Amino acid sequence: MKPISEQLPLAFQHDAASGRDDLLISDPLSAAVSIVDTWPQWPSPVVILAGPVGSGKSHLASIWREKSGAVPIHPVTGGNAAEIASRQPVLFEDADRRGFDDQALFHVINSVRENGTGLLITTRLWPMSWPVELADLRSRLKAATMVEIGEPDDELLALVLVKLFSDRQLTVDEKLVGYIVARMERSLDAAQTIVERMDRLALSRRTRISRALALEVLTEFGNAREAD
Repeated sequence: MKPISEQLPLAFQHDAASGRDDLLISDPLSAAVSIVDTWPQWPSPVVILAGPVGSGKSHLASIWREKSGAVPIHPVTGGNAAEIASRQPVLFEDADRRGFDDQALFHVINSVRENGTGLLITTRLWPMSWPVELADLRSRLKAATMVEIGEPDDELLALVLVKLFSDRQLTVDEKLVGYIVARMERSLDAAQTIVERMDRLALSRRTRISRALALEVLTEFGNAREAD
């Protein structure tokens, strides 16, 4: 069988809209969205958003950062994270992946509490799983407000797929969206990857977005649950 000819399309940048009005809300995200929306009336000065890869943590952190004027920090030895936290809200993303110095994070939390600013931490793992040795820091983390983001449900994945296609000026029907949702990995990152690949293949082959194309992409990434 002759391979399908593909022409390399220009790599246009398709920036997904990431403002508050672009946030798609369903049950797995509702508690986290509520925390962002109620700023600065938080139940505690430190909030930790925990959720799997592709669950929407970065989008929510971006919205909160814009709303609060927060500055990104990385609490490490010799850094000035605590000093920044004394002046304005701060954001520490991917705490479990990037790592941190116990004393530095402890001082950041103390600075936030003493100066009435605010700290948002995002993580894939709950703090009890972090390799924290400083007892005082463990105590501070236990006092933080924990918000869990669940795995995206079918409704959210469908909404996200429609939005991602729409961002690329592509219209897809409900049946195709349902077909993809039933077979894809349960993450928002997977949705982004699938739409990008389908769009790129359709452009290179000068063909339409179709079920056959969806199956090809799902199979390529090992996401197809049925080879039909």
